[in-house]
Amino acid sequence: MTRRYWERVGGTLLEEYCVVRRGPGVAQRVVDAIIIVDGDRGIASPKKHRSLNGRDLIVVQTKATRLGMYLLGQAFFSRELVKDLFSPKSVRTVVLCAGDDAVLRPIAERYGIEVVVEAAEY
Repeated sequence: MTRRYWERVGGTLLEEYCVVRRGPGVAQRVVDAIIIVDGDRGIASPKKHRSLNGRDLIVVQTKATRLGMYLLGQAFFSRELVKDLFSPKSVRTVVLCAGDDAVLRPIAERYGIEVVVEAAEY
């Protein structure tokens, strides 16, 4: 689902991007994907560090299930971590899911989280 979305929007895809490294009193935080919108089109090697400072970013959280509170929480806090820990030019937040929720979608949109519903990959 994430790669299909990236194919539509382009840019540089960073899959399973570690935003916060594990340390004393700190758990590791990984984002399903970050897309550097103004980056070269391609999938970046996980070993090659990419600076997110000054870049237009899309933070992507993906679940092959219906839109839910857990997924929305991941999306919200992933965006906030990226904004706080890096200096991006802009950050969009996208939730990719296999089913919509009429109650949660308006709340997601109120907090600037875009909901994209598409078929899950199996």
